Amino acid sequence: MNTVQDRIRLSKSFVGAQEAAAVSKVINEGYLGMGSEVESFECDLTQYIGGGRSVVCVNTGTSALHLAVQACGIGPGDEVLIPTITYVASFQAVSAAGAIPVPCDVLPDTCTLDVADARRRITSRTRAVMPVHYASGAGSLEETYLLAERHGLRVIEDAAHAFGCCWKGHRVGATGDIVCFSFDGIKNITSGEGGAVVTADQHVADLVRDARLLGVEKDTDKRFSGKRSWEFDVARQGWRFHMSNIFAAMGRVQLRRFETEFAPKRIALARHYIEILDDLRGVTCFNLDYENSDIVPHIFPILISAGKRDSVRGALCRSCIECGLHYKPNHLLSYYGGGRVSLPQAELLYTELLTLPLHPELETEEQDFIVDTIRTCLPRVAA
Repeated sequence: MNTVQDRIRLSKSFVGAQEAAAVSKVINEGYLGMGSEVESFECDLTQYIGGGRSVVCVNTGTSALHLAVQACGIGPGDEVLIPTITYVASFQAVSAAGAIPVPCDVLPDTCTLDVADARRRITSRTRAVMPVHYASGAGSLEETYLLAERHGLRVIEDAAHAFGCCWKGHRVGATGDIVCFSFDGIKNITSGEGGAVVTADQHVADLVRDARLLGVEKDTDKRFSGKRSWEFDVARQGWRFHMSNIFAAMGRVQLRRFETEFAPKRIALARHYIEILDDLRGVTCFNLDYENSDIVPHIFPILISAGKRDSVRGALCRSCIECGLHYKPNHLLSYYGGGRVSLPQAELLYTELLTLPLHPELETEEQDFIVDTIRTCLPRVAA
């Protein structure tokens, strides 16, 4: 049995000397706020994602979603369709803009938006749909865009789990309406804290640039040239959501390491889990394409049926193996309805979901130990 000292972490930051050196350089240069390092990070991300998109970096992924909603002109009384199984940040970003998040059911094999259910929830007040790339998978994204086109809706993709993934031959973010990423401490790349809004809509990008700096118009240009705006105008509500040079310096190093270190390790870990979980009855892995390396997994959730989820969770915890529940359906939270609506597929999945450890420092021997621990609770498939 593992001890507390050598417990297996569910997720963790993977940073080291290179990131420390980059942050130290910013500190020694003497300006820690938003400046040329943020501009460089945005340029790096633009080149990496492709598609000629505008990239605007902010302080968190939640801020990215919030500013994207606001930049679409969505506000009080407007509705945004969101899959109920997502981190509460998706819902908070909508309600922070004064709009109403409308929870929708999810598909059982991907835990992503059930487009048919979302269609039933469209009203005259619906302004946007926010598909979530759950566990780095895009789900029925093509159908989501068709739905949005038919009903004149904006699409704001919550791609917090999906940095570096591909969809239909392009990087996530290189196509689509508006795509938002998170770079917090445990994501596919981290800037400590951070996020980005990616879009081809220049008007939306300009609104986000100003709004991240308290609505001060064109302040981004001044900050990137090492200056401040003293005579300016503010025409819209803004927020202090900008990224710092310290965060950007860390993010730039992480981006350089992503393709050679982080992505291959995460994909290999997911493939190994699928292989060693195959002989367990009652365990289902989500329908994600790791074989073609289109999916770079941020988390690795599984489904455990027959009421065995909690016993497996207990066995893992007793062996000092951290595990997670991604996520409690938001329609069950008091602030977002407290269960007033019924979303049966999401409610069933919530009783079966369990997230296993996955991060670049995890070793295959640890994965074997994790699955061996699960085997103590579940029968094997008959040969």
